[in-house]
Amino acid sequence: MKFGIITHAVHKIKDGQIYAYEPYVREMNLWASYVDEVLIVAPVSKEKITDIEVSYKHTKIRVVPIPNFDITTFKNLIRSLFVIPKICWIIYKVMKEVNHIHLRCPGNIGLLGCLVQILFPLKPKTAKYAGNWDPESKQPVTYRVQKWLLSNTYLTKNIKVLVYGDWPNQSKNIIPFFTASYHQNEIVEISKKELTGQINLIFVGGLTVGKQPLISVKSTHQLIQKGYNVVLNIYGDGIKRTEVEEYIKINKLEENVILHGNVAKDVVKSAFQQSHFLIFISKSEGWPKVVAEAMFWECLPITTKVSCVPYMLGNNTRGQVVNSKIDEVVSAIESYIKNKDMYLDHTQNAKDWSREYTLEKFENELKKILDA
Repeated sequence: MKFGIITHAVHKIKDGQIYAYEPYVREMNLWASYVDEVLIVAPVSKEKITDIEVSYKHTKIRVVPIPNFDITTFKNLIRSLFVIPKICWIIYKVMKEVNHIHLRCPGNIGLLGCLVQILFPLKPKTAKYAGNWDPESKQPVTYRVQKWLLSNTYLTKNIKVLVYGDWPNQSKNIIPFFTASYHQNEIVEISKKELTGQINLIFVGGLTVGKQPLISVKSTHQLIQKGYNVVLNIYGDGIKRTEVEEYIKINKLEENVILHGNVAKDVVKSAFQQSHFLIFISKSEGWPKVVAEAMFWECLPITTKVSCVPYMLGNNTRGQVVNSKIDEVVSAIESYIKNKDMYLDHTQNAKDWSREYTLEKFENELKKILDA
């Protein structure tokens, strides 16, 4: 099978190897393990490969480069009017060549892929919608258009659309799905986490506007002011790092809030194993991978009601859903400190639920989809 991927993910090429963002590549390597050849339509960058990028593992794979574009400014909008026809033509040629079309959505390139695939009603397709599928959520127009196209069984035929969460009143081609991070053989039992002595908090993700890392830092600060012995370890980087560093310095939190930057997956896994609570106050998610990973290691998530999080947390029996308010984060953590039996019950529930979703199960489900 010749497998064609249409994606907005930026790719890099070095020494004959193709690199991209690690969680995305890790998943695509599983898809690719069941096909003979892979063609990737994607933007290509000549920038240096970073620590959070890894290579594809396939013997027959190539990238068909396309220009990157956005419509955030008038200048970019004008430029896009010239590059979009070229991109659509490249997408069309690859779709015509491959046996199976795979769309990565939402994104600008995914939107174009959703439009071009209409011309191939008989060709087998899959789409991975990695954003928030919640019908009630507020989203950009381009995201709503992609969701409408993917759900429209008149325009979009012979496709399975994988979405996060089980939502009511969906078309027959919409399939609830999940993402996994760990293999079955990685499962180890860890020591029971007691809420005595130092309490370890963790934030994992980009230091961006959408992830709101400062709320995690300010929540930690308020817990310290209330007399709790807490330490927050932050893993990730981004444009909000300077703001976070300034807050730490002004409030003399250097010993209680530690910035680790971008680190390897195994470092984060070890950090989850040592942590009591994940504080993850994100504005928007698809499948909140770090929430599932934290639960896997009995690290209880305190997080927001985005996408399928309430389903993941089992109506607050596997963690706590809060609003983007520092007082609510602090209150949620305090409720567990004051009720240690509830904490142990919820961490056990979280572990039991998350460990159902291993990479082996994920790979088996992908194989079923491709074989169908």
